[in-house]
Amino acid sequence: MTTTAKPLKRTYTTATNPDNWLVIVAQQIGPGWWPLLLRLSDLLLMAVAFLLSYWVRYRLQWFRAVDPAFQTDFVTYLPFAGILIGILFVSFAFSGVYRQRRDRGWLEEVYTIATATTLGVVTLIILNLIFGELSYSRLIFLYAAVFVILLLGISRAVILLLLGYLRARGVAVQRVVLVGAGDVGRMVMRNIAARPNLGYRLMGFLDDNPTKSFTDIGRFKALGPLDNFEQVLCTYPVDEAIICLPWQSHRTVARLLNQCERAGVKAHIVPDLFQLTKNQMTVEDLNGVPLISTRDVSIAGVNLIVKRVMDLAIVGIGALFALPVGLLIALAIRLDSPGPIIYTQTRVGKNGKHFAIYKFRSMVLDAEERREEIAALNEATGPLFKVRDDPRRTRVGRFLRRFSLDELPQLINVLRGEMSFIGPRPNLPEEVAQYKEWHNKRLSVNPGMTGLWQVSGRSDLTFDEMVLLDIYYAENWSLGMDLGILLMTVPRVLFAKGAY
Repeated sequence: MTTTAKPLKRTYTTATNPDNWLVIVAQQIGPGWWPLLLRLSDLLLMAVAFLLSYWVRYRLQWFRAVDPAFQTDFVTYLPFAGILIGILFVSFAFSGVYRQRRDRGWLEEVYTIATATTLGVVTLIILNLIFGELSYSRLIFLYAAVFVILLLGISRAVILLLLGYLRARGVAVQRVVLVGAGDVGRMVMRNIAARPNLGYRLMGFLDDNPTKSFTDIGRFKALGPLDNFEQVLCTYPVDEAIICLPWQSHRTVARLLNQCERAGVKAHIVPDLFQLTKNQMTVEDLNGVPLISTRDVSIAGVNLIVKRVMDLAIVGIGALFALPVGLLIALAIRLDSPGPIIYTQTRVGKNGKHFAIYKFRSMVLDAEERREEIAALNEATGPLFKVRDDPRRTRVGRFLRRFSLDELPQLINVLRGEMSFIGPRPNLPEEVAQYKEWHNKRLSVNPGMTGLWQVSGRSDLTFDEMVLLDIYYAENWSLGMDLGILLMTVPRVLFAKGAY
């Protein structure tokens, strides 16, 4: 006699935000309707684009005037508008415009739309040349392509902003549980922490290693050993499970997959080969045989030269602002409290090398001696020491720390090559001495004045979250990432979010 496994009974509850009408509407619509709504909005915008192209061609007559003998009513073009919209939808389908991919950014979205639109409009122009009349303007179709790309590009930007807003409030997110907190599991954590736009919310992780299964990593909760997996699926509102176990654990993986199937939870398996991220390995071909080899961190070779040139350019431009502002700050510090204007401190840089960091003094002279007095006020996690309303700060120091102006002298460290403008923040030697083994990877690149975790929450993040973001930055560096961090740093500093 054979029996079939009963489905798991899931008894969790989910919270909602009844005060936010946008969240309520999004929850009521549900994700199943979003693809249809996207296509309907595209349909409307394509019609608007064709109307605008007619207006520009026959009313405004940009670039080229229309001979009065060839003036044509809009009604005459309505069949072409319908054909164009039909062709574009077919082109969009084959080009993958509506293919759901969480990691596709706005530029990639617009590029895909532009490619599909160009193909569709060229097809319509060819059909018009074959079956149409010469009195019809082909220029109107080119205008239509421009307006379609423009309007749909704007709509995708609005959608991405809206998705980011909703995902920050728990809507349109996939709630994930992670099985395995080793190197591969932490790689997944880094990507989830650094890419909130992907729409994943990690509920927690499980691991059979006693030192990991009961120790939280930042906001990511430790849920115990793998034997708790079935209970976790019943207790938490899990949508997906990501399994990051070594290949020797295939029997355990099979059991976990069976439990996911019974609970109606989608399962993903990350092979332990992928402890090497795509930026840490290269694939070569040996007469059809793929060869996978490791390579250095992403900030090496030509990338290191590009980053250094960028640092020197920022120092050159920043000096124009820093010199006059620095003179005013120096005067304010001198008038406010006794002591040196510039404060030096030993920090740990790339590969554990010590260097002297420069800052405008923002505290009283005996700040280090008084640290034990306020140890109970420490609000940071891990080895860090941070106090939001530190009583050791001077009056000028409160202002400088709030807007990060005390860090302006670190441009000297950047000029000397001890720091980069963007990178992990350098810690004190006594803080580095308390690192766990996996924390040390953040020391593989030059420290920076600002970085990924600073624009992701600054002092509001836990230490483990900071390290996850720093390691993600070291493994996935690109010039575009640095430019994005640079742009996000400005509003973070101006609004002093998370700074103290």
